[in-house]
Amino acid sequence: MDERLVPYEEKMKKAYDFLAADFVTIRAGRANPHVLDKIKVDYYGTPTPIQQVGNISVPEARMIQIAPWEKSLIKEIEKAIMSSDLGITPSNDGAVIRLVFPELTEERRKELVKEVKKKGEDCKVAIRNIRRDGNDAFKKLAKAEVSEDEIKQLEEKLQKLTDKFVKDVESLVEEKSKEIMTV
Repeated sequence: MDERLVPYEEKMKKAYDFLAADFVTIRAGRANPHVLDKIKVDYYGTPTPIQQVGNISVPEARMIQIAPWEKSLIKEIEKAIMSSDLGITPSNDGAVIRLVFPELTEERRKELVKEVKKKGEDCKVAIRNIRRDGNDAFKKLAKAEVSEDEIKQLEEKLQKLTDKFVKDVESLVEEKSKEIMTV
């Protein structure tokens, strides 16, 4: 591959990876500990990820259990979960916090699929913007005595790269949508 394409491929890969990581945090009926990834707990005045203040496990298909390393953190963890956009009320028995995920309604599943598709579109727009930036950079190369044919080849290769990433994004969206709609 032409080294002039590498920075654009890396940027497209980052956009794709960001979307994939974002999809992991969208819950699809089953309990997935990654839904807690964005939640921070006030740990002695420092916002700290939940994973760093306790042990997270999935004892049942629709339940996440958090066992804080310090019992004094139970209230802080509950407060962080309540103020997040998770939409689940935590319960505790003094030692562990349990999050029980209700079955998703058909309406909620459709909303989540819409959200997934919108995020997928945003990612495709980002990838196309990277392609545009690349094409603009290649046009500037024309002034630096690079042949028009070479620039055309670079633009074609960048287009193929863009098509590949857009296709990857579409299959990721389709996969996540299918996962959400599976009861």
